[in-house]
Amino acid sequence: MVVYEELAARYRERIPWSLVHLYWGDERCVPPDHPESNYRMCKAHLLDRIDIPPENIHRIRGESAPAPEAERYAALLGENLPVKYRSPQFDLVMLGLGEDGHTASIFPHEAKLWDSRAYCEVATHPASGQKRVTITGRLINNAARVAFLVTGAGKAEKVMEILQEKEGFENYPASRVSPRSGGLFWFLDKEAARRII
Repeated sequence: MVVYEELAARYRERIPWSLVHLYWGDERCVPPDHPESNYRMCKAHLLDRIDIPPENIHRIRGESAPAPEAERYAALLGENLPVKYRSPQFDLVMLGLGEDGHTASIFPHEAKLWDSRAYCEVATHPASGQKRVTITGRLINNAARVAFLVTGAGKAEKVMEILQEKEGFENYPASRVSPRSGGLFWFLDKEAARRII
């Protein structure tokens, strides 16, 4: 949310938004006006405040049935994105990190989804059972650049375990982020970084 607000406030006029296309790495299977919708959050904090053509916004339709939507979105990515190493390539993928080590919507109990040959999969939240549509490791690691944006003390333990490769770190899907381009960046606030500084 902070990144969206920063882009809207400081780069509204400096970025040629007509040349930018936005995609979603994951989405909860809820309507676009639902409080838990990733699209709704982006719309409120960024899209409603910049001049971006509607046709440049490519959201995951959380209100649709999950499996067909995962297939539809995968087909859209295959059609719209340039292909490199036989897979669609994003210019930039921005990721968060969950306190359990998940990223996108690939959770530790479904870590096998990371290695899926599909571009998109249906994931299930381990506590709520909520369905989500997520891109897979195939696309994340094929991106030209990947950036982790991590805030809060609750993430500090997992940040330390992953970056210092502590025992069992490979069980966290976030530890599998390793773009073949080498373009991986971690942006941490002081609280998230407190175990490594």
